[in-house]
Amino acid sequence: MFIRNRKKALTTFALAATLVASANFPTLAEGAGTTVNWTREQASKIQQTADNTAPYFNGGEIEKMTPDYHVWDTWPLRNRDGSIAVINGYKIIFSLTAPSNILPGKRHDIAEIRYFYSKNGQDWELGGTVFPEGEALGSRQWAGSAMVDNGKVNFFYTATGRKGEEHLSYEQRLVKASADIEVSKKDGITFSNWSDHKVILEPEGKYYQTMEEGMQGDIAYAFRDPWFFEDPKTGEEYILFEGNSNGTPAERMCEPEHIGSEEFRANHEVPEVSKLHNGSIGIAKATNDDLTEFEIMPPLVEANCVNQELERPHIVTKGNKYYLFTDTHLNKFAPGVSGPDGLFGFVSDTLVGGYEPLNGDGLVISNPKENPYQAYSWMVMPNGTVVSFLNFFDLEGKTINDIGHQPHEWQFEHFGGTLAPSLKISINQDKTKIVKELEPGVFK
Repeated sequence: MFIRNRKKALTTFALAATLVASANFPTLAEGAGTTVNWTREQASKIQQTADNTAPYFNGGEIEKMTPDYHVWDTWPLRNRDGSIAVINGYKIIFSLTAPSNILPGKRHDIAEIRYFYSKNGQDWELGGTVFPEGEALGSRQWAGSAMVDNGKVNFFYTATGRKGEEHLSYEQRLVKASADIEVSKKDGITFSNWSDHKVILEPEGKYYQTMEEGMQGDIAYAFRDPWFFEDPKTGEEYILFEGNSNGTPAERMCEPEHIGSEEFRANHEVPEVSKLHNGSIGIAKATNDDLTEFEIMPPLVEANCVNQELERPHIVTKGNKYYLFTDTHLNKFAPGVSGPDGLFGFVSDTLVGGYEPLNGDGLVISNPKENPYQAYSWMVMPNGTVVSFLNFFDLEGKTINDIGHQPHEWQFEHFGGTLAPSLKISINQDKTKIVKELEPGVFK
């Protein structure tokens, strides 16, 4: 895998410069580690096999967690060391939700985080919205993570847009808030004594693209999905997140290190529009005990000219190795490179630098070809259990882009909006394999 140091920031347009000057950005880490490229050569090897293809799910037979809400991106309450937390016998999960009478494609525009709790890690009871009404930042909230320490829960989430905005925007900021957790027979799990909600990270334009840069001709913009991680080797604490490589389309190009070896480059054509695919997995290091101040670092992995979105990055450690996982869609790959909706992964002996694609091509879990959108937003638990949500199923040959043109009733009938059957994977050095299908929503 090609490794390179991040280049210095590119010059941005006057508007972006003005906004950056007025922002309160985290400290920049100078020369901290190296960024790894997921190359077109590596991605060209992506192939679905029996080891990485999930079994077909009959979405119509899967019972919904709650009839009142669509449920999608989901994450568990974890301890500081990454293990799944158990609070007075309860496991707790958090999900992006929207009322179930909203068209599935519109759910992201009004997403709120709700929580569920369970004694057995499988049968979930709805607790309610996480944040008190009106306190969360943004016009809606997107995915994040949650960590409990000494009875206090630290919530990290994506504040998307601005509260009260007249027109929906896609600004994305990473936010932290904390609260005490309480358990009672009457109310079940509740949260109280809330802190203020504080923005902890915004894109600074050196390592990660700002929204203003992304608006100058790129496909989309991302700075979201904060995921807390404590490095077991050092005890240092970090936030991982999804971002995009810095610069505007006019300032970027597909470099040799994005493509692959000299031999591969000699016979591989790279369409010009591939430069619009600039997904990255970002990282920032905590610099205070309250986890409200961070030093932003160069990306762990970039997918320049390969893929546009590397969503919900997270790390599982096993032995002395770091396993970095991320989700992406088949329509996010650059022209000339193809892959399924799937969970992809990389492995390294160090937290920063040295990441190589698992299984040679990075593919860990994919949907079956006959049901290519059945699940999404996979997240790997420390024991190898992988959770996801039931997405669009049995589309009768239609693509994801066709769904919004179908009758409303059809869209509701073909959307899951609940947790999918969990999977168990084995992880052995640089290889993974799906070994078992579990019941829906299993976090064991």
